[in-house]
Amino acid sequence: MFRSKLRYSVLRGSHDFQRCKHTSKLDAIREKLREGPGLADFVSEDRPKDWNEYEGKLKREKGEAERLRLPPWLKTTIPTGSKFSELKEQLRELKLSTVCEEARCPNIGECWSGGKHGTSTATIMLMGDTCTRGCMFCSVKTSRAPPPLDAREPRNTARAVSRWGLAYIVLTSVDRDDLPDGGSAHFAETVREIKRENKEILVECLVPDFRGNRDSIETIASCGLDVFAHNIETVERLTPFVRDPRAGYRQTLKVLQTAKEVNPDLITKSSIMLGLGESDQQVEQTMKDLREAGVDCVTLGQYMQPTKRHLKVFEYVTPAKFKEWEERGNELGFLYTASGPLVRSSYRAGEFFIASLLKDRKAKSL
Repeated sequence: MFRSKLRYSVLRGSHDFQRCKHTSKLDAIREKLREGPGLADFVSEDRPKDWNEYEGKLKREKGEAERLRLPPWLKTTIPTGSKFSELKEQLRELKLSTVCEEARCPNIGECWSGGKHGTSTATIMLMGDTCTRGCMFCSVKTSRAPPPLDAREPRNTARAVSRWGLAYIVLTSVDRDDLPDGGSAHFAETVREIKRENKEILVECLVPDFRGNRDSIETIASCGLDVFAHNIETVERLTPFVRDPRAGYRQTLKVLQTAKEVNPDLITKSSIMLGLGESDQQVEQTMKDLREAGVDCVTLGQYMQPTKRHLKVFEYVTPAKFKEWEERGNELGFLYTASGPLVRSSYRAGEFFIASLLKDRKAKSL
């Protein structure tokens, strides 16, 4: 579907030609993406079209403590529908957790019900629903001693994915600092089980940092996955206030860089939350740092306070500003930049693009 219609004459030994061909190919895929589903296809249609007319307060001033009111472009509908209920029932039956529920993702209704395109998707959260860390932006439960791993989880996950008939699945997990390998072997076994069921399915793993342990990173990077994702979350200045003390900005960059070193064929991916008090200069520097670490794809989305116990939103970033970051990401050389108020790490239009890129690569290798 995404195969380029452009035909090239053969110019042997021309490095410039090959580079031009590669760029044109990416441009062709991006054009297909523009023709395919985008953010507007995956969010409710009752949002106001002229976002520039909103006159509400979007940013807290220094010293102000009150919470900002949610702007109209971030309001989502209550999850309903038979597909939503069916997917939830299947997940409970197989005792699987999802980051969609635990992190209170605002897109859960659209993703689980299938939206316009009728394809239900969920991001499976491995190793239970209790994390050993306590980041100030995340609503996942925390404990120093979470329950032991479920040995049946890799198989149950593969069964669920096979039952849904998906072409692209995202696996993530809580942090398990209580385990010697951080749970990397369990994670890798889940990927292998999924691939045994269907070798054609594309698997993205949104992984913890494993305390920067190279062996654990290598276990994941070489297990047969297609996309290695690990989130930087915020700019370097805010990292100590936003993330758990065990999660470092430089450590995250090293994890992403190591994965690429172990498996150069992997597509690597990271995500940045906006609205926590970062400056434009700091966001741009973070994007540059990710590119320097070899990251291929980046997503930028609005931070939304999950409960009163978590960090307040400092600013609601406008859709126009998110569009600017998308354009800047393309200028910096990312293969794909997904940027929008409701964009999350697991963003379906982003998966749409990555899937097309991977399929194109596979076709070339045959």
